[in-house]
Amino acid sequence: MNNYLDAVRDLIARVSGTQQPAIAQAASLIAEALLNGRALFCHEIGHGLQGDFVRRAGGLAAVRPFSFKLDVQDDVAPPLRERPRPAPVDRVCESVRLAVRVSQLRGGDVMMLGSVSGRNIVPVELARACREMGVHTIGFTSKTYTARVASLHPSGQRLAEVVDVVIDNGAPYGDAAVKLPGYESEVLPLSGLGTLQAGWTIFEEVLRRMHAAGSPATVFQSVNREGGEERLRATEELYARKGY
Repeated sequence: MNNYLDAVRDLIARVSGTQQPAIAQAASLIAEALLNGRALFCHEIGHGLQGDFVRRAGGLAAVRPFSFKLDVQDDVAPPLRERPRPAPVDRVCESVRLAVRVSQLRGGDVMMLGSVSGRNIVPVELARACREMGVHTIGFTSKTYTARVASLHPSGQRLAEVVDVVIDNGAPYGDAAVKLPGYESEVLPLSGLGTLQAGWTIFEEVLRRMHAAGSPATVFQSVNREGGEERLRATEELYARKGY
């Protein structure tokens, strides 16, 4: 690729051409969950993109953010930090599992999450904990990228190996896609565009399926249109009554 727009056009074509079965499967999981009184959550899907799916104009009101933070203040002197524990424990994994246990997640819900490389501990552990609870998982990752890296998770598993539906965002190894003169490596990443393209296509199919089932989903409109504040309150009240 010799410029970013060429790379983007190729990405759109590849995601559109290869991900339709996975997109249909993900849409089926979400629509079935919402129509049966279950919830839809979205954790981080890569580089802060979670907000693109949450409370967006034209987006599903049912998409709920899922985030957590455990801050343990327990600093000790350096010689004491490596003392043996009563039992082996990974602090990151334990915090993820605690978050899942105390959250509003229930069996039959759906969790959307992502990792471009698929190797990072938090999304892998979150997917594992969700599946053990009976929560369906949809993972956004790059199959090309993840095939060339080792997992950082203690299990050695990558995200694509622990989710129910894998959505390939089409990003290349390392994510950057354009070669420019004077630069040692490729520049300008693609994963965000591929993830958003696939995600909104999933939601489009969810909207179609729920309408066909006679229960159209509640959808946000832009709060910045005239009368937007009133419509937002009405939309939130409708979602609160229906749950989707």
